[in-house]
Amino acid sequence: MKKIIFGAFLFIGAIGFSQDNGYFFGGLESNSQWLLDDEDFDFTAPEDQFRANNYLQLNYALGKFTAGVQYESYLPSSLLGYSPTWDGQNGIGTYYLNFRNETLDITGGYFYEQFGSGLILRTWENRQLGINNALKGVRVKFNPTASFDLTGVYGQTRNGFDVSEGVIQGLDANLDLSDLMNLESVDLKLGASYVGRYQDNGSSDSIPANINAYGGRLDFVISDFYGSIEAITKDPDVLINEEVVTTPQLFDGTALQFNLGYAQKGLGINSTFRRLENFTFYADRYAEGNQFNEQVVNYIPAITKQHDYLLSNIYVYNAQPRLLFTENEKRAGEVGAQVDVYFSFDKESTLGKYGTKLAGNFAYWAGLDATFNADDLTYDAKFIGEGDRYFRDLNIEIKNRWSSKWSTVVSFQDVIIDKAVSKGGILGSEGDINAQIAVIEGTRRFDKGKAVRLELQHLWTEDDDKNWAAGVLEYNFNSSFTLYAADAYNYGGEKELHYYSLGGSYTKGRARFAMNYGRQRGGLICVGGVCREVPPSTGVTANLVVTF
Repeated sequence: MKKIIFGAFLFIGAIGFSQDNGYFFGGLESNSQWLLDDEDFDFTAPEDQFRANNYLQLNYALGKFTAGVQYESYLPSSLLGYSPTWDGQNGIGTYYLNFRNETLDITGGYFYEQFGSGLILRTWENRQLGINNALKGVRVKFNPTASFDLTGVYGQTRNGFDVSEGVIQGLDANLDLSDLMNLESVDLKLGASYVGRYQDNGSSDSIPANINAYGGRLDFVISDFYGSIEAITKDPDVLINEEVVTTPQLFDGTALQFNLGYAQKGLGINSTFRRLENFTFYADRYAEGNQFNEQVVNYIPAITKQHDYLLSNIYVYNAQPRLLFTENEKRAGEVGAQVDVYFSFDKESTLGKYGTKLAGNFAYWAGLDATFNADDLTYDAKFIGEGDRYFRDLNIEIKNRWSSKWSTVVSFQDVIIDKAVSKGGILGSEGDINAQIAVIEGTRRFDKGKAVRLELQHLWTEDDDKNWAAGVLEYNFNSSFTLYAADAYNYGGEKELHYYSLGGSYTKGRARFAMNYGRQRGGLICVGGVCREVPPSTGVTANLVVTF
């Protein structure tokens, strides 16, 4: 397959040069760090102090064909906190050849795909999290009419520079009912998905080789209201914990997600309810629960507000969809909801003369209320019930432009999180962390692209590491050059520590270079609701991005 892709890449490239009607596009990204000893921080740099993750992507398009290849290097080691799967590796990470016309879209090699909201299937790359679960195989998209499309996928999930043992196959169909039935007042779309995994079970007849998931969804827009509902069921499978089968029984899984919103000028309300019961899906059954999200088939983000500030990102929620039936811990999944409210004041009003926006958010997530029967290793879960609270977040944010030069952001957050969600351990057994976070941010703009931004933050808590204070000062010399200084001071803990950072960035055309020196606070880092654990460290980091 690789030789075929490379041959096609060279062939269409040669044609393109001869006909002068093709074009290249792609990019380079380099992320590196130099780790340093820090006695005050109790951090000792590893022997391989220099670490780097590098990506070079090259694509070529000619007519209806596009081909691409991505070279990756993790030498001498991958960045601290990334999966050891990448350490010391380099080579061709992904490659593809694509043909597309008005009704047909065919890809061979590595590809990314999403069915519905991603609850049943999503393959994607996120370099900050160290995730790349692209499928290696074949994808076919068929669009015979404007109201119907069908997608089929077949392949193996990427795992480092290798692929999973399990083979993934799937079908996804979408039908625009409004277009089909000529409905003008209502927008209705219907979707259905199937995803299956085949993995050899060796000599064990008690482990199913085929695991299938089936889902359906409906999206609608009626006047100012919109919403969607998606339901999925997954075949009974064994439970795996730390690569060991924990029970002789098989357990099925279910997922239900419901969105409802309202939008008009100046006002928006959006709500999401989700219930997950034993709903994890991996391309290799033994990858279940790995901390690096390797070989994950579906996309289950935490449905909470994604905060942007130093202190509001300390206590973040990570989705808990697993069923565990071990001696130390028993849980069946999660259930919860989130509500967002957005309001913009009229510009003629006192508060909104130059533009004032108000945003409020409430999120609540708990474990499923389940009764576990130890004698026969079964359980009964309620649809909602009164399970252990894992996370509750109530926050409000006010953005105001006082003039063409001045703008401010004020926010307040009240959060409760199960300590084990934040720090690791057995959920529901270690108590809660209660915290309040206040943030004031101001920006002053000057002529010729100059601007200064100041953030002042504080976190109050009697639990965990006690109180924090933080500040960020950023100065833009112009639209290309920025410097900043930041510090998060944990002054209430057993050992008072400053988590400082100094750095800046420079942009020239399609290239951007950034560098900083400072301390990395250990804990969860989340992007789009998906998290990974980051160890504490001190050092210099650099980032270079070039697009073409």
